[in-house]
Amino acid sequence: MAKDDIVTIEDIIDKSSKYLTDEDTAFIRRAYEFAERAHAEQFRKSGEPYIIHPVQVAGILVDLEMDPETIAGGFLHDVIEDTDITLEGLEQAFNHEVAMLVDGVTKLGKIKYKSKEALQAENHRKMFVAMAKDIRVILIKLADRLHNMRTLKHLRPDKQRRISNETLEIFAPLAHRLGISTIKWELEDTALRYLNPQQYYRIVQLMKQKRNQRESYIDEVIDEVADQLKDVNIEAEMSGRPKHLYSIYRKMVKQNKQFNEIYDLLAVRILVGSIKDCYAVLGIIHTCWKPMPGRFKDYIAMPKPNLYQSLHTTVIGPKGDPLEVQIRTKEMHEIAEYGIAAHWAYKEGKQVNNKKSFEEKLTWFREILEWQNDTHDAEEFMESLKVDLFSDMVYVFTPKGDVIELPSGSIPLDFAFKIHTEIGNKTIGAKINGKMEPLDYKLKNGDIIEVMTSKHSYGPSQDWLKITQTSQAKNKIRQFFKKQRRDENISKGKEAVDKEIRALLFEPKEVLTNENLDRVNEKFNFSGEDDMYAAVGYQGITAALVATRLTDKLRATRQKEQDLVQTLEEVKTEVKNKKSPRGDSGVHVEGIDNLLVRLSKCCNPVPGDKIMGYITKGRGVSVHRADCPNVQTEEAKERYLHVEWEENQIDQKQYHVDLEISGYDRRGFLNGVLQAVNETKTNITHVNGRSDRNKIAIIQITILIHNTSHLRKIVERIKQIKDVYTVTRTLQ
Repeated sequence: MAKDDIVTIEDIIDKSSKYLTDEDTAFIRRAYEFAERAHAEQFRKSGEPYIIHPVQVAGILVDLEMDPETIAGGFLHDVIEDTDITLEGLEQAFNHEVAMLVDGVTKLGKIKYKSKEALQAENHRKMFVAMAKDIRVILIKLADRLHNMRTLKHLRPDKQRRISNETLEIFAPLAHRLGISTIKWELEDTALRYLNPQQYYRIVQLMKQKRNQRESYIDEVIDEVADQLKDVNIEAEMSGRPKHLYSIYRKMVKQNKQFNEIYDLLAVRILVGSIKDCYAVLGIIHTCWKPMPGRFKDYIAMPKPNLYQSLHTTVIGPKGDPLEVQIRTKEMHEIAEYGIAAHWAYKEGKQVNNKKSFEEKLTWFREILEWQNDTHDAEEFMESLKVDLFSDMVYVFTPKGDVIELPSGSIPLDFAFKIHTEIGNKTIGAKINGKMEPLDYKLKNGDIIEVMTSKHSYGPSQDWLKITQTSQAKNKIRQFFKKQRRDENISKGKEAVDKEIRALLFEPKEVLTNENLDRVNEKFNFSGEDDMYAAVGYQGITAALVATRLTDKLRATRQKEQDLVQTLEEVKTEVKNKKSPRGDSGVHVEGIDNLLVRLSKCCNPVPGDKIMGYITKGRGVSVHRADCPNVQTEEAKERYLHVEWEENQIDQKQYHVDLEISGYDRRGFLNGVLQAVNETKTNITHVNGRSDRNKIAIIQITILIHNTSHLRKIVERIKQIKDVYTVTRTLQ
């Protein structure tokens, strides 16, 4: 994947045509053309046309050799969020699969949350749930984030840090769990550049200083290994693998080391044709150089959860320094670089692997939907995800030798609930490596765990919630108490919700309507009112959050009313301070004296017109004609005031009115119109005229009149002129 090159649609078509059919590449091009039209006239912070971003995202997906729907999703991933295109429209234009992928990466835009953090958590939750249904959602999101990180220099420093932090917390670990190291390393290195630029550029400089020395050392190692492999007829591809900047930085921080104390800055990678050759090469390496104790790892016999396979060993190299060697087959290397994306690789137009077969290997992946159902708060959901998915892991064994993966810091109870809910509920003790240990024992890599259970156990203790580490264990413990004490929890939850509603200055009766309850139940996946109260009772969700959701519409209505009253008071205060004369407009506001009133220029009302008042912010009351389209919205109607014309001033004031006259464009037509208006002894303040190729003349005039009766006389006089077609009163 080229970092600096700008990929074009032709580059994408060219690359995709090497592994997709002509029909597929036509589908991809159609997605590009659709996105180009949707994002027309839009630009990024860098000043570039917006379409460049979706094209680069699609380019990253093509480098991963993704299927046509995913590449199309890369082109279209922002159209719902940033344009007028709807999800339904996208599905009609393409298909359900593409629409579902785009919807999965689309942020929530129309719902208001109490904080930016809550909104971000909801966005992540939506994305992860979509990912649990189809993992290609996260591949599009990773490609999107990768290109955003490449162009982060165009944003403000505070945004650069926020996005880089999020990248290190969520997206880089996710790329690691999916095995896509080629994306993971670039995300981490780029994030480090913005979070700690001083250390980033220092490491870059130090790496450059000794590059030639390290490269000659690696060449020497490769030459020696090549000679040994030639003797046993093993073909291999060998190369040096530089350690990534973020990896060096983490080792310096975690182990409190200086740069010159880190020896494994470069490793040798050896790619061979078969698993048998992998172990043969390992034997040769250990024959050539002395292996370091405890530094050999066999990920072929026991692959990582992200499907990574390789042999790792560290030996004392030719110059007495530690040298890391990685040995794997070419197929293993492809999975190491592209992870789960490698399983979508197309060859001769046919998909190589069954999608379900490898999704089943990612057990953590399926658990996301379980967390979604058990955790009602999005921020809690994300914290659980960070602990269970993105923390360091320990690998332990069942008595039968099955490997179980758990977050670092897990205890035997986490192991028990991972095996089965009933085993967890009935646990009374645990043997670790044949020896009884307490239930809060911290598990270590390689521990063999035997869980002791009893049919007579009363079930989990409340204290288990404090000592367990995994979300899976905590949720299953909560579920136990939820079932055991449902009636008590319902009563406790109702009391807590009522209290929070009153704290918001509402009465529970006005808030707990069927409409409000249905909305909250749907939002948090509750089956009914009792389910909601029970969740509050066993602390699955806070009473404050439920009360906030129940009252959101009522609070919005109350806020509008308060804003209206405040605006009216501000208008009164402003008028009082300015001592504006009453009656300048010839309009009276019912029930209120000494109020600033002005006639709206958009519709120019005159005495005789039906009128209404509209409360504005800082400019008093604006008077409009009752049919003025500018004040017909539901929001505007909330600011209406009753107003009426003052009888004693109707004939004393003059009002502006705009008229438009259309007719046949002949010589003297304009003069005839102006003369007719003058004959009614009416002042003209503005005249504008034009004609089109069809010889239709349009004359726009602004006149001063007293009332609608005066206006009718003028209109009737103009209509008497020869070749006049229409006379209409216009809005500005």
